[in-house]
Amino acid sequence: MGTIPLAQNAVRRQKEIKLRETLRQVRSAIDEFKRDTIGACPLGSINSVNPTRMNQNVPTDPRSRVVIDDCTIFDTENLDRFPPTLDTLVSGVKVRERGMSSIAGSGIRDGSLQATDLSELNELMKVYLRHMPVDPMTGESDWQLRSSYQAADDTSWDEINVFDIRSSSGDEALDGTKYSEW
Repeated sequence: MGTIPLAQNAVRRQKEIKLRETLRQVRSAIDEFKRDTIGACPLGSINSVNPTRMNQNVPTDPRSRVVIDDCTIFDTENLDRFPPTLDTLVSGVKVRERGMSSIAGSGIRDGSLQATDLSELNELMKVYLRHMPVDPMTGESDWQLRSSYQAADDTSWDEINVFDIRSSSGDEALDGTKYSEW
């Protein structure tokens, strides 16, 4: 009789570990998306509201090798450039290499690259999540989302961007906290 509660707690503990891992993966994907927006599109390429300094670039994060090249996913409300939806992280976005091309050509011999070819970069798609994550506590992909313009205790998403993700389960964890507060 005493082993049944222990077995139930072990199953619950495994779900909690999976929830923490899933939250960590999704939050890392959101952060990586945000890093890749630095220098992307007109609003992402300035570091000051001073019009005399408009051409200076924001220093990039050394972990980011690409820059998001699809400006259609950003609207005027999403000034912070977080992903507009979780689906964006799963379906991917167009990116281009950061900086200049790593190849060079002489432009003299036949078949070699010309100077005008150096500015042409390959179009790539970058996917941040392999699949839509499932909340282990509910068994569904029914996450509570929060934008960068909302307080941490807001319960409804304003659909501007995805800044944070939480479990939609109202249950209590083994440590006494709610899963929706993780």
